[in-house]
Amino acid sequence: MPTVPSLLYAVKQVELAVRAHLDELLRPHGLTTSTYTALTVLERREGRTTAELARTSFVTPQAMSDIVAALERRELVTRSTDPAHGRRRLIGLTPAGRARLAEVADDVAALEARMVAGLDAGERAALRHHLNSCRAALT
Repeated sequence: MPTVPSLLYAVKQVELAVRAHLDELLRPHGLTTSTYTALTVLERREGRTTAELARTSFVTPQAMSDIVAALERRELVTRSTDPAHGRRRLIGLTPAGRARLAEVADDVAALEARMVAGLDAGERAALRHHLNSCRAALT
């Protein structure tokens, strides 16, 4: 009798499927899932350091340093000195970065809608709640 895959396996499979679809829809806009994630984190929380951005974008600080440098070269983000701590560099979105996010917003929303199309509004709310509870349990 076949065994049921674990929840960890199911979550990972969803993550891989989402990433594959995101990479495909972001590529024409010059973005990857990692760069998109960094931009969306900055959209919600302006003025983060590279280390803070890495923690909330699910990559290492070294990888985020490379991502931020590439985004800065493309003028999608800026880095400025933190007035409270002169050694810290804060990252922010540029108008071009905000525009790039706006370009992909409808496609990303459509992907999310496709992912949860088989769920009613209550099930979607419950899924969001349960996923956030799982995340909180692991932090």
